[in-house]
Amino acid sequence: MQNIDLICVGRLNAAYCAQGVAEYQKRLSAFCRFRILELPEEKIQEKSASPALIEKALEKEGDAILANVRKGAGIVALCVEGKLLSSEELAGFVAQRALEGAGDIAFVIGSSHGLAPKVKAAAALKFSMGRITLPHQLARLVLCEQIYRAFAINAGSKYHK
Repeated sequence: MQNIDLICVGRLNAAYCAQGVAEYQKRLSAFCRFRILELPEEKIQEKSASPALIEKALEKEGDAILANVRKGAGIVALCVEGKLLSSEELAGFVAQRALEGAGDIAFVIGSSHGLAPKVKAAAALKFSMGRITLPHQLARLVLCEQIYRAFAINAGSKYHK
């Protein structure tokens, strides 16, 4: 059974998102071992946030992210410059990882400032959920649904129509 991790910088505190994520977490248990790891966001004074200060914070967050990726897991970095995939293409990526015997996947959502370049460089896939901007908590919910949908597609479920 595949290990699928969702590594997020920041906490989930919107009740409606937490309920949705919990529902998909429960559904995913039929297909994989799914866990969510929440890492602290580096505190930055927004009004005095120089590019160097933001870069330093991203580097610290990046170190924490990479330290929490399971050995051998393929990293999927969510970033605006990532590849746009259909649900079927994401399902194909998940299935291909499993077929290669290196099935573990770590999906990564960075902080409000994004992801450190070293996390993006380590990624097996840079993935974009579209050109729209989503709040990070909502992006987490949408990503959980898409991971569930990928497994449902691969299982031939009627969930995906």
